[in-house]
Amino acid sequence: MQPDRPTIAITLGDPAGIGPEVIVKALADPAIRQKARFIIYGLNEILNYAADHAELDVFWWRDSFNGKSKHYGQDVVVVDYDNVGDFSQLGNTVRGPSKIGGQASMKFCLDAIEACKCGIADAMVTGPICKESWTLAGYTYPGHTELLAEKTHAKQVSMMFVGGPIKVILATVHVPLNSLWGRLNIGAVFHPIEQVHHVLRDWFDIEKPRIAVAGLNPHASENGRFGDEEERIISPAIAMAKELGIDATGPYPPDTVFIGARDGKFDVVVALYHDQGLIPVKLLAFDKAVNLTVGLPIIRTSPDHGTAFDIVGRNRANPGSMRAAIELAIDLAGRRRAAAAKTPTVAPESP
Repeated sequence: MQPDRPTIAITLGDPAGIGPEVIVKALADPAIRQKARFIIYGLNEILNYAADHAELDVFWWRDSFNGKSKHYGQDVVVVDYDNVGDFSQLGNTVRGPSKIGGQASMKFCLDAIEACKCGIADAMVTGPICKESWTLAGYTYPGHTELLAEKTHAKQVSMMFVGGPIKVILATVHVPLNSLWGRLNIGAVFHPIEQVHHVLRDWFDIEKPRIAVAGLNPHASENGRFGDEEERIISPAIAMAKELGIDATGPYPPDTVFIGARDGKFDVVVALYHDQGLIPVKLLAFDKAVNLTVGLPIIRTSPDHGTAFDIVGRNRANPGSMRAAIELAIDLAGRRRAAAAKTPTVAPESP
């Protein structure tokens, strides 16, 4: 057992999804539980169902939600919301997207964010939510990223994905393709380049990160034959980064740049829109990929998959991505603690 272990907050996600199953399966490994303490914000009964289906023993303590976050000494504690409104109805009675599922998953997330902000948790891992459930519950956030940015007052956040042989960061997030041209500008490309440079250097110990920037158009426009975004937006952003000493190159044809990253030519790829970056990540590392939100004052990771309503209750969910998300959160929390310990404390001046 490691001394002074970090505490990781884990949200159940949508109770009708596979979040409970992958959380239980990931934490069932004693080796994971020796690395950190865990507070699961969710529903104890559903976690028990998941453990029963997976033929796993219950390894956690339960504490009924009382409206306030607090520290725990046990390795794993479930903060149980079965006494909150209609949440006790969740379980086998709800299938697929629902208003109550959206309300519950939002509540779990907000309380975990608060736990991180007040120092009870060192990092948070979010279980998969259903965006349709959030909409049914009246929430307008496109996803966790936007919610986290608002609640932590973060000025500039980016979605980064770590999976197998590649790392990817997005210049735009949950933006419809027909709206992309109103969002994509020099700043939108430059900011993730600058952010990921510092993240790779400070969190992943890569002294001089090699950053590849994908083009937007086929063949990266072939000198303007298929569009001008490469010349008008992407190249100036790369030039700005180079002026700061950042090793950023491109724009590269988006259909080949990820091969270079896979083969070790680049440390990360800046993708310009959601699916441009997510398709190669999920193709190469679907069961190992982790979503890391960059630019927050707190550490947040999540598995790179959705609720998978179609396989709930069948003991078929692969916990690999959740386990990877938990392990990355533990690692980053440990690094942040170590860095804080090295920072000298300045004594206040005498009056």
